[in-house]
Amino acid sequence: MTETTSSELARITHVETAAERTGADGIGDLADLAPAAAALNLLSDAIKRGRADQDAIVEALKAAKLDEAFSGVLDAAADSVMTSAEDPYDFDDRLHADNLGGAASDIRRAFHWL
Repeated sequence: MTETTSSELARITHVETAAERTGADGIGDLADLAPAAAALNLLSDAIKRGRADQDAIVEALKAAKLDEAFSGVLDAAADSVMTSAEDPYDFDDRLHADNLGGAASDIRRAFHWL
């Protein structure tokens, strides 16, 4: 009888969200984003342990357009800040929106150079 070795990095059966762990209310559907963060942490851990090819993972993230998805969230947040601002010339609101937009650009630029 031959023994087979699994090539799986991990098998996830359940990811406990911060809302489940702490019993926090008011987070709503956003607590469902925890598995996405957990999946990225698993990829990071697999690279650190030498169980995964970092180039393959980076290429897969680029192919999935992770940078555009993340940047899109930050761009939408920047637009929301300016849309909800009472005064479009308010320095604090503009600075917050500019920082969100700048972070979105930085993510796109970082993926461009990978």
